[in-house]
Amino acid sequence: MTVTIFVVSLLAAMAIGMPIAYALLVCGVSLMGWLAFNGVLPAFDSQIIAQRFVDGADNFPLLAVPFFLLAGEFMNAGGLSRRIVEMAVAWVGHFRGGLGYVAVMAAIIMAAISGSAVADTAALAALLIPMMNRAGYDTRRSAGLIAAGGIIAPVIPPSIGLIVFGVAANVSITKLFLAGIVPGVLMGLAIGMTWWVVARRDKVQAAPRVPWGERLRVTLRGSLALFLPVLIIGGMKMGLFTPTEAAVVAAVYALVVGMLVYGELKVSMLYRLTLAAGKTTAVVMFLVAAAMVSAWLITVADIPGEVARMLEPFMDNRMLLMFVIMVLIVIVGTALDFTPTVLILTPVLMPVVLKAGIDPVYFGVMFIINNAIGLITPPVGTVLNVVCGVSRITMDDAFKGVMPFFIAHLFVLFLMVLFPQIVTVPLSWWMAR
Repeated sequence: MTVTIFVVSLLAAMAIGMPIAYALLVCGVSLMGWLAFNGVLPAFDSQIIAQRFVDGADNFPLLAVPFFLLAGEFMNAGGLSRRIVEMAVAWVGHFRGGLGYVAVMAAIIMAAISGSAVADTAALAALLIPMMNRAGYDTRRSAGLIAAGGIIAPVIPPSIGLIVFGVAANVSITKLFLAGIVPGVLMGLAIGMTWWVVARRDKVQAAPRVPWGERLRVTLRGSLALFLPVLIIGGMKMGLFTPTEAAVVAAVYALVVGMLVYGELKVSMLYRLTLAAGKTTAVVMFLVAAAMVSAWLITVADIPGEVARMLEPFMDNRMLLMFVIMVLIVIVGTALDFTPTVLILTPVLMPVVLKAGIDPVYFGVMFIINNAIGLITPPVGTVLNVVCGVSRITMDDAFKGVMPFFIAHLFVLFLMVLFPQIVTVPLSWWMAR
């Protein structure tokens, strides 16, 4: 009955159009009322809700979120994103379907800088879709590829999604960052190979081959942007700074390079960029705070225990259990946005995962990949909505365009369910270095 109260109160609040953060608070209040009515809690106490709400946002690792968002804003406004695209065009733009490979290559590099799927997708779509249209590429397919490339950002570090999961699940963010590198690159390779298959018959205009000298010059101009992910990952691996401190380093680095080296980031732009990052941060932090209220009550109500009992037939087979959980998250991800799904399901599923003996870091990476895929599935599909707005196509057309790449991402996901070593072995190697 407790699970029913949890699900019904959450869905009912969402059904009447309530924002997800407020729906989570309604869910928490409903749970507390039910627990007080049944004697699990001595009484309904609004002070506990307020205290848990404040404590949810009062978390040092969450400081990484505003600074990584700010780094992404500085990167796009300061010319780092454009130079990454120019570099990719110089190296692979002359191949058949070359602008598609440019999109994949740029998506992987930008994912290693900003950690925001929406920001990366918006930047790539604005830069590449007009170029691809002029070259004769199918707009639906181009938009689908860029959307599929954009969702690599929550997987490759620095990932805001991995930070939120690490805080909610009490898992090392540094380990999550290191474990996300190989899966993120595999996602890029998968959509790159899918593009090679689906775009072979298109009659498109290839970009002219760039001379080697120009390639080297473009690469040199973009080298400062390429150095940022090396600085972040290398600094954390060597123990020079924590993920939170790495976020500050990334923001300062993007500011200095964009303002003093490239000269495209102006002082007059700082207020607007900081305000944009602040607004996004406020949404994320309010969601986290509201979710922590529900998370505490979920634990008190022993909802994870009830879920574990439902999944009892699968507990002896880790692979089958992971498969069932991944299917569940795919379904939930079609109806909920990325961050709410992470915050709602993490306290429910983590005890089940730990009881089954599944590595929490491995599960965290798989969980984030699955939630990232939800960003390109209607009806919510935040990233899909972004490319629809930039390319001026309907959601139906965008989903038709993204479908082959959606299948490629699912293939990578379930490949890692079958072979967890894809995540765990590179992580062990990284940690041993």
